[in-house]
Amino acid sequence: MRTLSLLTAALLALPLLGHAADAETKAKAKAKPASAAKSQPAAKSKPATAKVASTSRDLSSRERLHSAAGQVASGVRAAEQALTPGELAVAERVHTGHLPCELGAHVQLSADAGRPGHFTLQHKGSTYHMTPVETTTGAVRLEDPRGGAVWLQVANKSMLMNQKIGQRLADDCKSEEQTRVAEAMKHAPPPSLLSGTPVGSVKP
Repeated sequence: MRTLSLLTAALLALPLLGHAADAETKAKAKAKPASAAKSQPAAKSKPATAKVASTSRDLSSRERLHSAAGQVASGVRAAEQALTPGELAVAERVHTGHLPCELGAHVQLSADAGRPGHFTLQHKGSTYHMTPVETTTGAVRLEDPRGGAVWLQVANKSMLMNQKIGQRLADDCKSEEQTRVAEAMKHAPPPSLLSGTPVGSVKP
């Protein structure tokens, strides 16, 4: 009897198990489209990743171009700043420091530590970047082509000019050495260019 009861219970339970299996299968079938739908955005994200990679490559190319352009510009500036042995010899004779000028003016002339042979000149709020120039007279000459400034130095004084407008900006500027030379010249003036020339031999 007990065995018959168990068989009867098992037969009754079979339909229930079948329904449960069908329900589980249907639930899994419904879950697959949802997971597939979730996976679609991931597939669409690939072009975005490709765009990011492309943008990175473009930026990298631009950076390399800018770097190359900067190196070329640096090379051009270095070539422009390179001085000849004669210009370097002129630079060695430049008087630097705080140089008083006439009418209470002054000039500050300093060597450029980063560019041997070059100088920075400051006058009344203006700054000029000076480069030595060889001359046939033996005078020291510095020029700033962009600013138009010209600095002329002789034994007893110096002066600053603006060659663009033809105006003298500062005159009778002296270093300590030039001041000593100027004082010596007062007591012992150099011989005149006309000394020894017979009277009447100079044309009016």
